[in-house]
Amino acid sequence: MFIDFEGIDGSGKTTLSNLLAARLKRLGYRVAHAREGGELQAPAARRIRELTRDSRLLELSPRTEFFLNLARDAQQLDEVVAPALRRGEVCITDRYLYSQLALSGGGRGLPMSELMPACELASQGLWPDLVVLVDVDPDLARWRKRLGKLQSGRTQDGDSRKGLAGAGLAVRVRESFLELARKDPQRWLILENNDVPLRVLEQRLVDAVVARLEGREVPVQRIVPAPAALPAEPATVDTAEERFFRALDSVEVREPALAAWMVGGLPGLPAHQRRLVYTERFPALTARGLGGLDDEAAWTLRDVLAAVAPAEVATSLGGLASARAMMLRERLYAQAPVEVLSGLKGDSSPQAWALRERGMRDGKLAEVLCGLAGVDGDEAWLIREAGMQRKLYVEVARSLGGLSTERADALREVLLPHDRLAVLRSTTGLDTPVARGLREALAGKALKLVLRSLTGLTTEEAWALREKGAPRTKEALDSVDGLDDPRAWKLRVEHADRWPATVLSSLKGLPLGPHARALIDRLLTAHPARLPVLRNAYGVIATARHTPAPHARASRVETEALSQVEL
Repeated sequence: MFIDFEGIDGSGKTTLSNLLAARLKRLGYRVAHAREGGELQAPAARRIRELTRDSRLLELSPRTEFFLNLARDAQQLDEVVAPALRRGEVCITDRYLYSQLALSGGGRGLPMSELMPACELASQGLWPDLVVLVDVDPDLARWRKRLGKLQSGRTQDGDSRKGLAGAGLAVRVRESFLELARKDPQRWLILENNDVPLRVLEQRLVDAVVARLEGREVPVQRIVPAPAALPAEPATVDTAEERFFRALDSVEVREPALAAWMVGGLPGLPAHQRRLVYTERFPALTARGLGGLDDEAAWTLRDVLAAVAPAEVATSLGGLASARAMMLRERLYAQAPVEVLSGLKGDSSPQAWALRERGMRDGKLAEVLCGLAGVDGDEAWLIREAGMQRKLYVEVARSLGGLSTERADALREVLLPHDRLAVLRSTTGLDTPVARGLREALAGKALKLVLRSLTGLTTEEAWALREKGAPRTKEALDSVDGLDDPRAWKLRVEHADRWPATVLSSLKGLPLGPHARALIDRLLTAHPARLPVLRNAYGVIATARHTPAPHARASRVETEALSQVEL
């Protein structure tokens, strides 16, 4: 029997496919997993995968990517899948040709009618007997992926080629998978992985697969949990806190680390009390989640965690330039020099320079460069020159973040042949000739980074790029975080149904005026049990309640933007 697992990145398909393989072996079946432990078993296929993930290959077209992925699957088929089936084994794959149809067709927009014949050729007529689609809310999948990177120490991983397209790619790929499943219900089994404990999903999956192996048909295509009882009243701004923490209770039972990660950055006593609960089990996650928090409770917790999670505590100090923050950095330097030096962005104080000088003496030029963003002056430029001599091109580019001078743009021009993406990242919030040229050149190749580089900008070019990008990916809304501008409000309202969680997070830092409340209420009503929506809604509300508002009533731009818009 040939069983294929499909789903968007972060859906859990790799974990579930390996759990199924282990369970079937214990039940006495002979099993081959073509991606056991998450690694493709054919060496040539692994090499091809590395090529297709390389974000430096910006000119790699969707058609070329499709053929490379096709070659990877063809090699896995010839070297692993077909031999296992000839031996009479149950063969499990983690992605097969359906992934190429969903990515290149649904995700990249190539015609399915042209892709299918090529897939038929690559398959040699061998298609899975059962396809398990692990379906998940794309927003939740992103949270899980970020958590996985943190727990495995891969926080410095850059974007893959798929990542450069923006989060909207996963949404379109998921929709394509669901359409493929709808057209072939006898072959596809949909397993929802949103709010059920892993052990329960595993057992339901094993039961369904064993039924197929024994010749018994599964009665339904979609395996779903029993629907949770929803409150009789819709969620609102006033009930968002209670709803979010109730949902978090359920998350804590099945994914406690995710629950600890989801309270990160949330101000106020209720969130702090939860962090205290998670501190002993997840000290590193709790410490990192203190980022952006400057209240007494957060500082007390930093002091407690400094000894056990120094790197994460240092990371949480990013953006804080108070004397208290600097004293803690000095205390943490010996244990976490990388995080301390990288967290000095925008800080030209004598204390910051003393730490940089210490880092230079310790041979940490790359880390010092990463913490030079937003810092001008002769001493900073001498360090950049040293970085260029050492060919630390990415780090030098990062050091240019926030600098809009002609000198900074001239260095960006020099850096372009070495790493265009690093240079693009350095232009966030800037309206310079190099920034404009890069955005125009890379909008079709790295839309996510182009849109994020617009953060805080209100130029006509920025609004045109946002309006063009918003139907395709959420990062257009990320770039209006905290913007109280008529066009920002218009963008939020128009795309609230497509990107609800992101529209909510873009309100963070704004006062809870009547239009903001109406938008929050609308999205909570539409998505009463969707965890990322609940979390972001509560984050906006909690931040507004703990930030002194400049005035109590709705701002002029809110009123101007939304007075004629139907919420």
